[in-house]
Amino acid sequence: MKLKEFTHILLTSALTGAGKAIAACGGLPAAICKAEAYRLYGRCDVDRWISEGLITPTALSGSTPKKMLDRTKLERIAASSNRITYQPVADRK
Repeated sequence: MKLKEFTHILLTSALTGAGKAIAACGGLPAAICKAEAYRLYGRCDVDRWISEGLITPTALSGSTPKKMLDRTKLERIAASSNRITYQPVADRK
């Protein structure tokens, strides 16, 4: 294993562990609104993930009509996104 690969695995493990610890303490909500997702990951990427069906906005029960996105799914998609599904501008509809 090369140093670069080991560094990436170690960083991913540390971020995953920290995220799980914060979620277990109730520090982060399980779902975030689209506006927050846009701030974290960029509007183009979030909209592309939704249009490709990688993640689906869901309405929370209650008084708010906001569509929410699952935080852990977003994190997984963002971590694995390497633009395989990217379409050139000419091919987009």
